[in-house]
Amino acid sequence: MKGCKELWRRQPPYRTSLEVPEINALLLVPKENSLILAGGDCQLHTMDLETGTFTQALRGHTDYIHCLALRERNPEVLSGGEDGAVRLWDLRMAKEVQTIEVYKHEECSRPHNGRWIGCLATDSDWMVCGGGPALTLWHLRSSTPTTIFPMWAPQKHVTFYQDLILSAGQGPCVNQWQLSGELKAQVPGSSPGLLSLSLNQQPAAPECKVLTAAGSSCRVDVFTNLGYRAFSLSF
Repeated sequence: MKGCKELWRRQPPYRTSLEVPEINALLLVPKENSLILAGGDCQLHTMDLETGTFTQALRGHTDYIHCLALRERNPEVLSGGEDGAVRLWDLRMAKEVQTIEVYKHEECSRPHNGRWIGCLATDSDWMVCGGGPALTLWHLRSSTPTTIFPMWAPQKHVTFYQDLILSAGQGPCVNQWQLSGELKAQVPGSSPGLLSLSLNQQPAAPECKVLTAAGSSCRVDVFTNLGYRAFSLSF
C-alpha cells in the first residue's frame, strides 16, 4: 500500500521450508504481550511481541485452522478448523483443555456444507460458532449447544455485541440475532458476500460505536448505527 513501510517480518518455525503454509488468523493477547498465528500447518504459534521470537506451538488440529477467539479472563484461546473441531487451549499451561466436535451433534450438523468451522466468538462461558455446521450458541462448561440459529448460508464471521450476536457470510447482509435464536434484523451492505466484521467502541462513550464490514468487493462498509449502512470506503 502506498505510503506504508514494513517495520519487521516474522515467520513461524514451520516443520518444512519447502512450502510455506498460509496464515488464516491472527489474535492479539494483550495481557501476555503476545500474538497468536494459525493457519495451514494446523498449529497455533505464539510470538512474544517484545522480542519477536516464537515461544510455543500448540498442536491438536488435524486440518488447517480458520479462526481464533480469546477468553481474556483465563487466558485461554479457542480455535476452529477444517477438521470440524473447536479446541480450547490454556496458554499458560500450553495445552488443549477442551474439544467440541460440532459436526457430531445432530442438531448442528449439515453434511451438505461440510464439517469446517469458519467463525467463532466467545463471551465468558459462552461461545458461538459456525461454518459448515449451523451457527450455534454453546455453553462451554457443559459443552452443550443451547441455540441453533436458522441461517442456511455458511457464516464467515461472528461476534457478540451487548445482548445480540452479529454474523455475516454468504450474502450481503449483517445479521443481528437475539440470543434466543430470533433474527432481529438484516442490514444490507454493498458487497455480494461478507468475510469480516470489526466493531469499534469507545469505553468512555459507548454510544460512539462503529461497525465495519468487508467482503468480496473493493469496498468497506461503515455502520455508525447498527440499523443502516452510513457509507462505504473504496480501495
